[in-house]
Amino acid sequence: MAYDNRELFARILKCEAGGEGENGMKAVASVIMNRVNAASGEYQRIGQGSIRNIIYQKGQFDCVRPTLGGAQNPQTVWANPPEDIHYQIADWAISGNRLFTVGASLWYFNPFNPSCPYTFPYNGTGSFQVRVNQHCFYNPTALYYKT
Repeated sequence: MAYDNRELFARILKCEAGGEGENGMKAVASVIMNRVNAASGEYQRIGQGSIRNIIYQKGQFDCVRPTLGGAQNPQTVWANPPEDIHYQIADWAISGNRLFTVGASLWYFNPFNPSCPYTFPYNGTGSFQVRVNQHCFYNPTALYYKT
């Protein structure tokens, strides 16, 4: 089933950050919209202003992978219908709002560790910005703009 942008956004928020509380979901929503609105680099070419292009970009979000590590992925955007809070945060982000502390972050991940590595992805295109709950957020470095 093809979801509209709002539905897809709400679903990715629930799946990627549903356990991170409102600020955690807003932080993830901010990263997605930062990618959608990227003025240069990989995400500008991939996204071209499209939420759908960003969410479905290969290898970016575990929640759009039907399998992980060779096994069926039980946590996908298709298997987890969103609730009102996920739609509210999707609407909040689509209307131009961002979580200030996330800044220009283009990446996030859960290190399953009390500390965040200084760079992520490991190719050096992002530098640590802030931790929100269990996720670490990363702003683009000069190297990102060469991607």
